[in-house]
Amino acid sequence: MNLHVGCAMWSHPSWENRPLAPRERLRAYASWCNAVEGNTTFYATPSADTVASWVEQTTPEFRFLLKIPKTVTHERRLVDVAPRMRAFLDAVEPLGQRVHALWVQLPPSFGPADLPALASFLRRLPRDYRRVVEVRHPAFFDDPRALEATLDGAEWVTFDTTVLFGQPPVTEAEQESWQKKPRLPRRAEALTAHPVVRYIGRDDPERTALGWRPWVDTVVTWLREGRSPTVFIHTPDNAEAPSLARRFHDDVRERLPGLASLPEPVPTQPLTLF
Repeated sequence: MNLHVGCAMWSHPSWENRPLAPRERLRAYASWCNAVEGNTTFYATPSADTVASWVEQTTPEFRFLLKIPKTVTHERRLVDVAPRMRAFLDAVEPLGQRVHALWVQLPPSFGPADLPALASFLRRLPRDYRRVVEVRHPAFFDDPRALEATLDGAEWVTFDTTVLFGQPPVTEAEQESWQKKPRLPRRAEALTAHPVVRYIGRDDPERTALGWRPWVDTVVTWLREGRSPTVFIHTPDNAEAPSLARRFHDDVRERLPGLASLPEPVPTQPLTLF
């Protein structure tokens, strides 16, 4: 059984890995979590030096789920992107097996009429990479059949904001998230052996942990089925995201004692990560 957990980033102003040099923060994070969302690649294709640093700071078992640059997904909407994709794939190639999947995050305006572009794009991606797709258009949730047929072996990323929107915001970060995050129904179906979940809770850690109980049930089921899920834990302020990700892993392991434990965090100097 193999469960990976992580966060949206590997460094945050409220985390005590900030005193570390930038080239050491990923190493510290990777001792807390064994996966990360590749949000940095959404904004820019990384340099060779940057990718070499990521390789040096992680083990081959660490999971990067790398978001394809927004110039491809949002600006070009997956059309006429061959040079951009070639540059991106060449840049991340040194990560090797650390690239657990290429993440196609699509804008809310990308709807059913755009599925031919998605189908063509997915066919052109190298088959030695897993592919995961995140959609936000409400029509896909009303009738998922056309999207599921288009994915053709790619996974549909679950983006669960139901706990975030379950009660009115009480912090500034929650208010901002209410303005920016999509209100989508919760779906818990896995299309492949490697499901991916983005769970967004609240700034109150206990409310966040209470809200993920259905996901513990789902992940336990997936693991018993032989699947290898990755779960990313978010909160609006992300102040305690790494410890919450480990707590989620612990909740699953309590139900499945045979699940391998996460490594003990490596202490930083002069402070621990938290």
